[in-house]
Amino acid sequence: MMELAHDIDLGGTLTRASRHDARQVGEITADAFRDDPFNRWLLGTQAGIRGVFVPLARHVYVPNGFSYRLGDEGAAMWMFPGGDDRLGFLALQKLRFNALFRASNGAIGRIEHAVAAMEAAHPAFDHAYLFTIGVRARSQGKGLGRRLMSPVLEACDRAGLPAYLENSNPRNHGFYRSCGFEHVQWIEAEPGAPPLEAMLRQPRAPDPAC
Repeated sequence: MMELAHDIDLGGTLTRASRHDARQVGEITADAFRDDPFNRWLLGTQAGIRGVFVPLARHVYVPNGFSYRLGDEGAAMWMFPGGDDRLGFLALQKLRFNALFRASNGAIGRIEHAVAAMEAAHPAFDHAYLFTIGVRARSQGKGLGRRLMSPVLEACDRAGLPAYLENSNPRNHGFYRSCGFEHVQWIEAEPGAPPLEAMLRQPRAPDPAC
């Protein structure tokens, strides 16, 4: 259902990311997640966070998914049914290199455990997967997150497609709930790790009054 991308109206403020924009999308995301408890545990340092999100943007979510940005202040990375979120060999080696040399000790093992736990909890039915949505620290609290979220959720409603995410920061629970996401389960990558919250949004029927 990658054709869902053709039904998304980003309006005049959001820009679909091209390969040229992939590094910027990764940089915005890394800045947005700088104080995220799960990613701090997973990667240890801001350099480690950047060293993972930039390759994932460049090699997976921008070329194979649906990624977009709001200027230099916010970005979102989605994968739709039919998209390929597998890392190629060279991209995987680069991610491992970044984790080994830029993140804290043990990052590779933590990444492998986290990916396995996330894959085990991932829905088996067709859905839109929100990998990341984030706003730079300097621009948070201004409603930009909702502007980033709305276009894809509106398209999901039109297509009758559920949306799924893993919330890595308890502070964002209320935001996701306000967008229609509901708690499914807690995901624990390792004993004592900050949990991820699996959340699912069922498509909303059109309002007959509109």
